[in-house]
Amino acid sequence: MEKEIKKELQKLEHEMEIKILYAVESGSRAWGFPSKNSDWDVRFIYIHNQEWYLSIDDKKDSYVRILPNEIDLSGWELRKTLKLFRKSNPPFMEWLDSPIVYKEDFSTISKLRKASKEYFNPKSCMYHYLSMAEGNFREYLKGEKVRIKKYFYVLRPVLACSWIERTNKMAPMEFETMVESEIREDNLKAEILNLLTRKKSGEELDWEPKIETIDNFLEERITYFKAFLKDFDFKKYPDTEKLNRIFRETLEETA
Repeated sequence: MEKEIKKELQKLEHEMEIKILYAVESGSRAWGFPSKNSDWDVRFIYIHNQEWYLSIDDKKDSYVRILPNEIDLSGWELRKTLKLFRKSNPPFMEWLDSPIVYKEDFSTISKLRKASKEYFNPKSCMYHYLSMAEGNFREYLKGEKVRIKKYFYVLRPVLACSWIERTNKMAPMEFETMVESEIREDNLKAEILNLLTRKKSGEELDWEPKIETIDNFLEERITYFKAFLKDFDFKKYPDTEKLNRIFRETLEETA
């Protein structure tokens, strides 16, 4: 599949007359808990030629295409990306650390990785993950029986909050890394790793009785982080000119 994805990216560069700077896997495959039928969630960053930017009109700055072979392509134009990076956008911060990289050309992404600590905002990222955890918990984990695989979509953002609180750094993409680092209780860790083993083996985790140990942990952590963020005072004034330079340098490098 990797060859097919790279072929699609190459075809896209030709069709759109763009240069793809970076392309990675996102979603469950990068998080470490894909199902047998999981889509390939490919995310990429691209830049146009210099003439494209010489216009007084705003132009389309993103791209989405779902291919019949379960490849989900989604891309952001570089200026859009840099504006989101300036705001410490969590999805893009995650992509910088993806364990599955399909393409990385030119020096842009390396520069952004080096600058990521400067632009990382722990408060905004924790709010993002907490909102995701609350929403998924409310939607998927109410009732006596739940779709067991949905636990991952609440556990992961909760553990990301925990990681950020503890380290003041962006959470890693790999779910198991966070489990090993952030879960102290042996019984809870065993329950979570058992679910992970079942999912990795290809077992279809569907409707089953709720797992009380995990439920209690999630409810307690969500309540804790809601209170924590109310009192978390954090201000950051990101350097826009550094990102302007990266944009101009990329235009020159890709010309």
